[in-house]
Amino acid sequence: MAPIGLLPDTNGNLNHINNGTRPKILHLGDDIQYHLDIHSRLLSQFHIIRPNPTNLTRSEFIRHLKDQTWGDFSAIMRPFWNTGNEMRPWDRQLIELLPQSMKVMASAGAGYDWVDVNALAEYGILYCNGAGASTESVADMALWYIISVFRNMTWSSLAARSNSTSQWKKAHLQIALKSDNPRGHTLGIIGLGNIGFAIAKKARAAFDMDIIYYDKLRKSEDQETQVGAEFYDNLDDMLEQSDCVLIATPAGDPIITARTLALLPRGARVINIARGSLVDEEALADALESGHISAAGLDVHANEPDGNVNPRLSKMQNVTLTSHTGGSSLETVAEFERLAMENVERVLNGEKALTAVNTHLTQQHTNGEASRHANGDGANGERRNGRYSDWPPTYGSS
Repeated sequence: MAPIGLLPDTNGNLNHINNGTRPKILHLGDDIQYHLDIHSRLLSQFHIIRPNPTNLTRSEFIRHLKDQTWGDFSAIMRPFWNTGNEMRPWDRQLIELLPQSMKVMASAGAGYDWVDVNALAEYGILYCNGAGASTESVADMALWYIISVFRNMTWSSLAARSNSTSQWKKAHLQIALKSDNPRGHTLGIIGLGNIGFAIAKKARAAFDMDIIYYDKLRKSEDQETQVGAEFYDNLDDMLEQSDCVLIATPAGDPIITARTLALLPRGARVINIARGSLVDEEALADALESGHISAAGLDVHANEPDGNVNPRLSKMQNVTLTSHTGGSSLETVAEFERLAMENVERVLNGEKALTAVNTHLTQQHTNGEASRHANGDGANGERRNGRYSDWPPTYGSS
């Protein structure tokens, strides 16, 4: 049975009954579960379309975009991280098929390495992520990781679960000789954005750690004072002073490599709660085996989303591994949902987006011709002529 207020069409898609001429929102993924009041508000303003889940595979999704099954929708809303992205990656092949009416794509999740936000900007489309929703959860997880790599918690846990008297005794008697308290040690954070700043704040308050950081943008003096952080404009210099380096920066090329690992003091620790691509895992395994790095903790992995953890790292008792669950809490999920809905609502009503990430890119295209409007083919093959002169709108701000 279709949810209240929605009727199925011949393709199995669910449509809001009172569609009229209201702007259309393509809702990908699961039903709204936590902020029903906001969803009711959307239903009163917009025509919400729920594609049949069988239409979300990449091939089927492309076919329906070409056939304009869902018409001229103005927004795509994906409130939950686990569903609604079966057609990924969101590359130019998908983006160029979106209708000219598209204004905003809002999705759960803070990372957006799976979507080409530059291509969206070229087509005049804002991308809004779930920034801030997972900050507390990830920062809490990072604090646990700090404890784990300083106190050898994985070794202790594995020994306790082994049901082996010898392993239990070995851990019980030897861990103290290989462990330190975090207090007074230097935590070097790569990327002091919202999550990095929250980690610094917690590590300072809980352990009185010395905080140093490297970032492309320096925090204000007041923010640095709040967490007692010292700024380094050179990553190599920061690494040389770090007892533990923690990565909290967006996806990109590897930062932790054989060269940068060698810069860390002998016995340093490495933690990655950002993206797996940022660490050369083979180089890290080498550094751990040599003893240059004493412990490591990875919530994210190079082979995501396949779930294949580096086999060398998975066998090491001084390496803590989790399944990219740093942001996994009910509070995070509920906030992802809220942000996705409110970003769409605000943009379609001509208001400022809450968490747009590509506003600066759309501004770069303001004086140029966006592909589909200047000389690109539309979803149904017709030429799109004319300059997209009304972009960016005043609401586009991150």
